[in-house]
Amino acid sequence: MNSFLKSPLFTPLIVSLTLGLAPFTPEPHVFGKIRWLMGGGVGMAAMDVFDLVLHGAPWIWLLYTLGTSFRASAKK
Repeated sequence: MNSFLKSPLFTPLIVSLTLGLAPFTPEPHVFGKIRWLMGGGVGMAAMDVFDLVLHGAPWIWLLYTLGTSFRASAKK
């Protein structure tokens, strides 16, 4: 467990699971925004797009960190 805490994946994972999914009930906010966007985004204002970016940024950071970690392990 201690090695995972020092891993470069620890912080992006914790941020994604907390800020990326907040608020948790009735459904994670980012899922509702993505569903709204996939439905055409009718009535979506600039604040809603900003909100999607804000809740989606931790997931992009996590994917980037996973990609760089896998690329670094593949080069070894």
